[in-house]
Amino acid sequence: MVNSAVHVDDVSWTDPTCPVARTLDLVGDRWSLLIIRDAMDSARSFTDFQQRTGAARNILTNRLRRLVDHGILKRETAASGRRQIYVLTDAGRDLFTVIVAMRQWGERHAFADGEAHSALVDESGHRLPQLRPTDAHGDRVDVDSTEVIRNN
Repeated sequence: MVNSAVHVDDVSWTDPTCPVARTLDLVGDRWSLLIIRDAMDSARSFTDFQQRTGAARNILTNRLRRLVDHGILKRETAASGRRQIYVLTDAGRDLFTVIVAMRQWGERHAFADGEAHSALVDESGHRLPQLRPTDAHGDRVDVDSTEVIRNN
């Protein structure tokens, strides 16, 4: 089922039948994922995103426009009425699990043992448990116990 909040009229798909490829076509570049990460961490203004990501103005402008055009972010007027802010849509918020999975992979594989890094914690200050895919019965699944079925 396609979420109507995501607009995809102008995208040429890398692999039209693969949900992973389609997702990467929409949000799979470094800057887009960092913007989404920062929007989840309360960044709202162009300046917020620029300071947090370090992206050049032209790149940031392009990525913000694409994320808005595709329904992942929406533009709203700030309470002051003087500037525009960016807010995650439901489709953007649905990327939370993706960002958490990438973070957890990075914690396991992109840092040396004992090397300092940021941590994502819940409202009680506890780190989130490792995400683990499960089947319909709640049993853990992995690359060896799943397969992709191609629909025609």
